[in-house]
Amino acid sequence: MSVEIRNPVSGFDRTAATDAAGRFSIPNVPFNPYHLSVNGQGFATYSYDIDVRSVVPVNLNISLKVGASETVTVEGGGAEDLLENDSTFHTDVDKSLFDKLPLESSSSSLSSLVTLATPGISADSNGLFHGLGDHAENSFSVDGQPITDQQSKQFSNQIPLDSVQSLEVITGAPPAEYGDKTSIVINVTTRSGQGMTTPKGSLTTSYGSFGSSNVAFNLGFGGAKWGNFISVSGLNDGRFLDPPEFQVTHDKGNQENLFDRVDYQFSTKDSIHLNLGLTRSWFQTPNSFDAQNATAWNGLVVSNGGLDPYGNVGPTDQRSQIKSFNIAPSWTRLLSNTTVFTLGAFVRRDQYNCYPSANAFADLAPAGLQAETVGQNRTLTNAGLRSDVSYVKGIHNLKVGATYEQTFLNENDKVGIVDPTLLPNTFGCPNGQPAPDPCAVLPPFDLTQGGTLFTFNGHTDVKELALYAQDTITKGDWAFNLGLRGDFYNGLVTHREAEPRLGISYNIKPSHTVLRVSYARVLETPFNENLVLTNLGCDSPVLNPLLGCSAPNATPLAPGWRNEFHAGLQQAFGKYLVFSGEYIWKYTHNGYDFSILGNTPITFPVAWQRSKIPGFAGRVSVPNFHGFSALMVFSSVAARYFAPQIGGAGATPSAPGGVFRIDHDEKFNQTTHLQYQPWKVGPWFGFNWRYDSGLVAGLVPCAGGNCSNGPAGSASVVDTSIISPDQQFQAGLFCGPVHATQTTPISSGLGTNLCPASQYGSTLITIPASGRRMTITTRRALPRVTCSTSPSETTTYSMATNASGVLN
Repeated sequence: MSVEIRNPVSGFDRTAATDAAGRFSIPNVPFNPYHLSVNGQGFATYSYDIDVRSVVPVNLNISLKVGASETVTVEGGGAEDLLENDSTFHTDVDKSLFDKLPLESSSSSLSSLVTLATPGISADSNGLFHGLGDHAENSFSVDGQPITDQQSKQFSNQIPLDSVQSLEVITGAPPAEYGDKTSIVINVTTRSGQGMTTPKGSLTTSYGSFGSSNVAFNLGFGGAKWGNFISVSGLNDGRFLDPPEFQVTHDKGNQENLFDRVDYQFSTKDSIHLNLGLTRSWFQTPNSFDAQNATAWNGLVVSNGGLDPYGNVGPTDQRSQIKSFNIAPSWTRLLSNTTVFTLGAFVRRDQYNCYPSANAFADLAPAGLQAETVGQNRTLTNAGLRSDVSYVKGIHNLKVGATYEQTFLNENDKVGIVDPTLLPNTFGCPNGQPAPDPCAVLPPFDLTQGGTLFTFNGHTDVKELALYAQDTITKGDWAFNLGLRGDFYNGLVTHREAEPRLGISYNIKPSHTVLRVSYARVLETPFNENLVLTNLGCDSPVLNPLLGCSAPNATPLAPGWRNEFHAGLQQAFGKYLVFSGEYIWKYTHNGYDFSILGNTPITFPVAWQRSKIPGFAGRVSVPNFHGFSALMVFSSVAARYFAPQIGGAGATPSAPGGVFRIDHDEKFNQTTHLQYQPWKVGPWFGFNWRYDSGLVAGLVPCAGGNCSNGPAGSASVVDTSIISPDQQFQAGLFCGPVHATQTTPISSGLGTNLCPASQYGSTLITIPASGRRMTITTRRALPRVTCSTSPSETTTYSMATNASGVLN
């Protein structure tokens, strides 16, 4: 006999055959509601709706009736199959969908999938995404293993997409089992070979634009009690990272990936599961036009023995390499028909190397893009234990657990000044009114004066313990999610937080409507990437001025805490259309973002006093209707942050009223995916459309007055000399009929770089008049040489002009 379970919304579909005694087992089923059907020759089809919400096995006693024409329906069917009576807003995505989505990034395909298929996500560059108005406050749970560090291709390597069976992306109030970084929680179920008595695999090759070539192989095989799934892939690409401007230059990279999952069931009560991963990536840092032509932008001559570094150093040639491995074993013990115990361990390590140009002076770029050469060797090792007990009986689905993890951080940085104008112009050395400390400590590390590289070495380990208990109570049409979590954080600072979680949902069956509200108190921990630099860097007299520290001593980053509220509904329209939407309010004390080391590509976390993030997110799904299916997700998030900066290195930019829109703010984005597959196995046709209204990217010269940068006495003139011709070109600036090019700035009868405010504008962005807020709707408005960060992550926090027209 054939047994099938399926979820029409996520697209999950699995079939199994019964043995001679009529028994069957379907392992590795993601948590979701499913429609089960049993078919056998000479028997009526049997249908049943089940809800899988725990690792506790679901045991079914099925009795089939003789007669091929009769169907027994126990419960559900129709529109009910499309609904989930769950207070947590989430999106379920099965492999059947993401195999067909046209992902824009082959080297960060998992991030790209989450961005396209999930509401509440705004796309950023290089595999980063902003979840519901936050930067990198996202976590992955891979078969129960918590991964809360950044998973973009600038900081780490991701698991290959073809190793993933399904995703549950939680954008609502997170259950108590999830902590640390919970703005978005991506719950990943990997593929298993258990039950594959007939080996199944695939070999995929592709070649595309920018010389992109890819080869991937996967194979699953096993028996009733064991299984192995292995995935091997390689990628070579001429556009590995997102370029900082329209032209793709110096952007080659490659990646090799290995994933292996082993399952073995010792007995009816004991089983083990092991995940193994190994990945290496190597890539160039994309150059802007200015960086590619760094030797030609001016004719400065440094005094280092008369050396002229701009004559023959060549283009900027920064590169990076990331090596990652992951080992995660777990043991599951069936204590009874209602209770399961799980014990898991994990160790994960990322080694990140950023290599400067062979000639340090090639790292110099104009208009403040980069004034220092920098190299980095950084490792992040995360190891821990996790354990939980799940109990399911009657109306209760209870889970109690604990997680202990320790993250070992080692940071080694080398930095040297390559801009001969940095010391005199920025710090007043040696002319003008000098700043005593920088003028005393920085010259030995000014390479233009014959100096050497400064070395910073830092180490710490961060200890975290989490205890939690949660219960999902289902009573009639009501569902209650009750939870309590306690986090104990011990890094460079210590913090303890009790975090209640509460959710209520109600299923209005006559109208096929589910209403839900939820609340969560969560602890947000600082980013681990360059955490030592930002906490201890200000103690260094050399790094203090380069980091822009406002105090002579370090200001440690303390964990933040958040209160968030969610209200939403799910509505089914017949059997073929379902809508789910949510409104979100998030109030955070200690809101995190990133700053930069001097004018280099090295980023580090900073903390602002608080943030307020309201927004909405929605999803519309059309399950299979005669071969046609559709998915549309959309969201709008307003991310307001409040000065002053209260943690980490760097200085607080001015902000009118102390509040500013950060670069996580996006007015609207949406993805539409349409698909037609007339046969279950065969060709399919698809259409995909993505719209992003844009993220805040940086400054352009202001309009509507002197703005403190025009010629004296010319209050209606804009001076664009603060950015290079190429930056003006990327921002689409023009002065009347004269448009900037990569080598020629705008000009007028007043002179080069000068333009009457009435004739000044842009083809790509909206430039406000004096006193009005600016929103930049292109992420490429101001290019930046990058090694481990993106243009939108290293620019201005405050986006409003003051009464004099100055853009703060």
